Amino acid sequence: MTGQNPKGTEPETSESLKAFGEVLKAFRKRAGLTQEQFAPLVGYSLPMIASIEQGRRVPSKKFLEKAEEVLDAFGVIRAAAKHLTRKAGLAKWFEEWAELEPLAVTLYTFESRLVPGLLQTPAYARTLFEKQLPAMSDDKIETNLAARLERTNILTERPETIYSFVIEEYALRRQVAEPDVMREQIDHILALGERRNIDIQIMAHSRGHHAGLDGPMCLLETEQNVWYAYSEGQATGQLSSDPKDVSVLQQRYARMRAQALSVEATVSLLREIRGAL
Repeated sequence: MTGQNPKGTEPETSESLKAFGEVLKAFRKRAGLTQEQFAPLVGYSLPMIASIEQGRRVPSKKFLEKAEEVLDAFGVIRAAAKHLTRKAGLAKWFEEWAELEPLAVTLYTFESRLVPGLLQTPAYARTLFEKQLPAMSDDKIETNLAARLERTNILTERPETIYSFVIEEYALRRQVAEPDVMREQIDHILALGERRNIDIQIMAHSRGHHAGLDGPMCLLETEQNVWYAYSEGQATGQLSSDPKDVSVLQQRYARMRAQALSVEATVSLLREIRGAL
């Protein structure tokens, strides 16, 4: 999923995020906790805690509640968070899913249109933003690009999370950017696929009918073993935790993994696609 919509995004003041980070840090130190000690108490990774305290990430509602409880902050942390505007560069309807991504122990993605946002290189993502309609200002392009790249950090910040990507072959062959950008993008996918916790599979043209023809989807499991599903259209997104809805998409994704090329065959095809550029 790209998870970006140029409509309705509003600037995030870095000063407000930094101010919140300082408030959080002050209460953490008041409690006599290091970041390393605090992280497991609230159920977040150490890099995530550091990012929030440095003003680089918007805290989720769940984080606010847990931090308030652990630090016994007299409601100050909740109050400070009220002054934060929503994350710039993310569509309003994507925000809830974006809050869940860093909490995932399992994250599945099927994409049929473009390279999934979490796998995109800066150059590939920039090209998409520069060609967006309606046209975006230079400032908005930079804001959206920063948000996109910030999301991709979870692939390295959470090495124990299991990531699976199934991508339509056509989405990888579609040359939305210059050949050198596309080559770099494929090299990036190949490099990510070497990680033990990331599986990347191509749904080959030759497959014909498959279980994902209704469109892109994402599935996510939290540390509490709660599953969420997400799908999106051109200007809408739908998040669901209904077990029946999630179960249907889990069945489809499981079938797609069986129908797609193996991880090894995917590597061969990626190299073939790169060579043809």
